[in-house]
Amino acid sequence: MTTISRRQFGLTAAALGLPALNGCASIWPKDKTLSVGALFAGQVTDKGFMESGWRGLEKARTDLGVKTQFIDSVVPKKELLMQSLTVLANSGVDLVIAHGGQNNEACAEVASKFPQVKFVVIQGGVTAANLASYEVLQEESAYLGGVLAALTTRTGVVGHMSGIRVRPGLKGRAAFVAGVNATNPNIRVLTNFSGNQDDNALSKRVALAEIANGADCIFTMLNAGRGGAIEACREKGVRQIGNVVDWVQTDPQVFVASAIADVSMAVLQAVSDLKAGQFQAGKIQKVGLQNAQAVRLTMAADVPESVRQKIAKVSEEDICVMTRQLSTLITSGLPRKPGMSRDDLI
Repeated sequence: MTTISRRQFGLTAAALGLPALNGCASIWPKDKTLSVGALFAGQVTDKGFMESGWRGLEKARTDLGVKTQFIDSVVPKKELLMQSLTVLANSGVDLVIAHGGQNNEACAEVASKFPQVKFVVIQGGVTAANLASYEVLQEESAYLGGVLAALTTRTGVVGHMSGIRVRPGLKGRAAFVAGVNATNPNIRVLTNFSGNQDDNALSKRVALAEIANGADCIFTMLNAGRGGAIEACREKGVRQIGNVVDWVQTDPQVFVASAIADVSMAVLQAVSDLKAGQFQAGKIQKVGLQNAQAVRLTMAADVPESVRQKIAKVSEEDICVMTRQLSTLITSGLPRKPGMSRDDLI
């Protein structure tokens, strides 16, 4: 049984309910402390996607005065996710946040059994009478990462690495490859979904395989397993494009860029919306490049000014076209061209 970690403070909650009309709630009563439970299907110390979500939960606790609890380190299998979501829903919280698109099916099923509880999937694509999804459009910064990779590669080969095949991961890959292809269709893209976001030995092996096949820039969409890819890139002198948080600040020698998608803001926004009476069940709330705090591409100091200018132009002129095209790209997961891509290298 996974241990629930609790972070609680504030006023004693009054036994007041929250009326709802057509998926929208009234402003949260001042004499009732909002209670939130979150599920992280990974480690909240992964320095990536899961930790970013946890930081959003912590900010909700400190800034909004809500009571919080969370479960982490759950293997992303449907039955295990459902068990943990059920534990949270039964704990008396007002809102359950399932962090990550891998929770889509599990959260939809559990939400149907607890109509009195509100549910949110971060980076999700599901809705119901008491369920909403909040999505930070990481595909938009991933597209810019693809443009940068195409402009800076010396070998004409770039790589992509991820773990589990969830919709946000497929969207991110599709966008990255779209950015590469729109910039230079002759560049070859190597891609891999290893099946695990947190295995450093595995990610190092995949990175070394892509490097051996010519990749000199790799876009990594990993969680706790990113360290193995970093180690491989450092050993071979290959640059990496990170995601979710600003990896350029952490290690500018390895990271030429980072496709930021600050999912902590989605967690915080979901809680804030419920407290303010603006929570809309049955809808998917989306945040993209228009919010530069949430979605942007950061670049290392050694990225040439000419490359920066081209990326700035793309982000200003082409991003709307790109987002309209993504639905087609995501359907197949990856634009296919003979000799351009190898799916599942390992």
